[in-house]
Amino acid sequence: MSVMTQMAPFERFYSVIRTIPAGCVCTYGRIAELAGMPRRARLVGHALKALPDGSEVPWWRVLNSQGRISARGLGGSDEYQRLLLEEEGVAFDASGRVDFRRHGWPRQD
Repeated sequence: MSVMTQMAPFERFYSVIRTIPAGCVCTYGRIAELAGMPRRARLVGHALKALPDGSEVPWWRVLNSQGRISARGLGGSDEYQRLLLEEEGVAFDASGRVDFRRHGWPRQD
């Protein structure tokens, strides 16, 4: 059994998310796949919601499959996530989407 499959599910997701470089984004679904738990994108969302304040996990680098920030209903958090991404050089188009070919991680050549 690999080290990744022995870790608790949330920690497996956090481990993957910590490897997303600044200026890049990844989808909930891809994180689940990379953590060895395909089709568990919603669980990734639950894991991010459970992060304690001040966590070093770069949660803002996780987007939905359309390249958009997922609404969380937490006053201002969506705008804050966009600000953090833009500070890292991530560009949004006029409809609020990120181009995965430009900013997606891991790169798919």
